Amino acid sequence: MKGIKLLLNIIYINLLVSCNNPTEPPNPTPPFVEEPILTLELDDAHCTEAWIKLTSINLQMPNVINLKQFNPIGDSLIRIINIITPDTMLYIDSLLPKKTYRYKAEAITNNKVYSSNELIVQTMDTTSHNFTFEMITFGGEIGSSVLYDVAIINENNIWAVGDIWIKDDTSSLGYTNYNAVHWDGSKWHLKRIRYYGNCSVVEYPPLFAIWAFSENNIVITNGGSIGWFNGNTVSLDCRVNPLLTGYIKKIWGISKDELYVVGINGNIAFYNGTSWRRIESNTTLNINDIWGDYNEKTKEWEILAVASNKFFDEGSTVIKIEGSSAKDLNKIGLPWSLSSIWFKSSKRYFIGGDGLFTNKKINDVWIKDTTFIPIYKDRIRGININDIVVSGSNGLLSHFNGYSWRHYINNELPHYSGRLLSVDIKQDVIVAVGWIGNKAIITIGRR
Repeated sequence: MKGIKLLLNIIYINLLVSCNNPTEPPNPTPPFVEEPILTLELDDAHCTEAWIKLTSINLQMPNVINLKQFNPIGDSLIRIINIITPDTMLYIDSLLPKKTYRYKAEAITNNKVYSSNELIVQTMDTTSHNFTFEMITFGGEIGSSVLYDVAIINENNIWAVGDIWIKDDTSSLGYTNYNAVHWDGSKWHLKRIRYYGNCSVVEYPPLFAIWAFSENNIVITNGGSIGWFNGNTVSLDCRVNPLLTGYIKKIWGISKDELYVVGINGNIAFYNGTSWRRIESNTTLNINDIWGDYNEKTKEWEILAVASNKFFDEGSTVIKIEGSSAKDLNKIGLPWSLSSIWFKSSKRYFIGGDGLFTNKKINDVWIKDTTFIPIYKDRIRGININDIVVSGSNGLLSHFNGYSWRHYINNELPHYSGRLLSVDIKQDVIVAVGWIGNKAIITIGRR
């Protein structure tokens, strides 16, 4: 019995000792931290530029990335890039057309290097500057003739609109006026597009703008009303007239159910396929041009316009149209005289007038191209970033192939008293229209 009590006392004492002198707990296992992951993905590439999306996971922000560029000739270049967000769009310039570049991104964290996948980038090829030109004139014997706008449907179907006076001894007036010319694949034909109805008192008025969706779905205007033209006859739409405080200068549309017109005194009107509505532009300046392009990132159309009273210093503005409203955009770097706009959404924007100006984002500062020939630019149009044309005063006609400009004035084409007010390009055909002296002129180039 005494032995049992002694044993219990020993156990009790040991328990007291263990409670008063606890053993140290084991070191905790540190939490598992995933290592950084870097990924490069090509967003877009042009002739001399590329846009690369850098995505990082588990990388502390901000950070510094070394972007290694392996050039076609075998050497490499390291670009040091500061990033502040996990998703970063990298802009790379000074590349060469039709070349293959390889990229790899690296980040150093805790003295350890983390590398991305290797990305292969193929830059676009340039397009050819080699156009063969022909100049055609109309009128000149009586009055003054001019062509204001042009639309290429295809190489065998081209329309230009304006006001052409042709001497006609068989007419009691001594002349016949025409308001369009048409190329049918073999020759140009003078056309009288009958534009008669309760919103037009002139049967064959001058036509100021044209926009073609197809060969039998063409939109034209006499400045006050819209005509739906099927290539032969016009159906007038007078409903836009009450919305206007000045005449229409340009037309642009996504489809026959999404059409915009812009013009004098800040006029913007939109047609939805059923009805017209006025869009307040917040300016009384003349809106001289409108263009739109589909943004693949936002999955929306981006529609911009430029306004100024071209021959008077009354200011200028760049307008973005969003639904039923419009807002002003950054115009830092632009002059007061603006005439035209063309762009590829989120890639490159061009504005022309008293100079040629570009930027890569619509709210960036506009940069003047000081290398461009110093002649007024009336119109800019393009197929892609490597196929752009500019027309203007004194017969100016220039082409950008993605790498360089070719100015045809004083080379393939003469310098003259007049101007090419509008231009269009499709596939391998350029057509520019305007006036020379008192004649209407068409300059057509084939590549």
